[in-house]
Amino acid sequence: MNVTIDLVDETESLNKKQLELVQQLIVKTAEVESLKGDIEVSITFVNEEQIQQINAEYRNKNQPTDVISFALNDQIDGEVNVVGEGMPNMLGDIIISVPHIKRQAEEYKHTFERELGFLTVHGMLHLLGFDHKTEAEEKEMFSRQENILMQYGLTR
Repeated sequence: MNVTIDLVDETESLNKKQLELVQQLIVKTAEVESLKGDIEVSITFVNEEQIQQINAEYRNKNQPTDVISFALNDQIDGEVNVVGEGMPNMLGDIIISVPHIKRQAEEYKHTFERELGFLTVHGMLHLLGFDHKTEAEEKEMFSRQENILMQYGLTR
């Protein structure tokens, strides 16, 4: 497995160690979820206004949020799945609000890095098709998140 990560910090507030943590957690999630082949993921860190604008435009929710994922492998009924031989599996884009990381880390009484890791893994699992619309889905997704974070060594 080869993972390519396009990482952009539009806030210019994350340090090198934090960006490396994000990359390592994306790879760890791919390993734990047994992904194969070449994989590509894009992660962008934005401010509150930017994520609110994205949330309003794409989800019709005019409010800021912590993380938004745009899975490129989601198919609509009747849509043809186009797969090119030798092409990487482009999972999609993860957008994370840096102000939310700070606020939620304080609220949940853990480190900035723990919240950064949580939102990174959460976004990655969304790209892999996991969701939390029902209680059962939420239980499964959050269990997977905690398992990945624990295996990485990023605990509360």
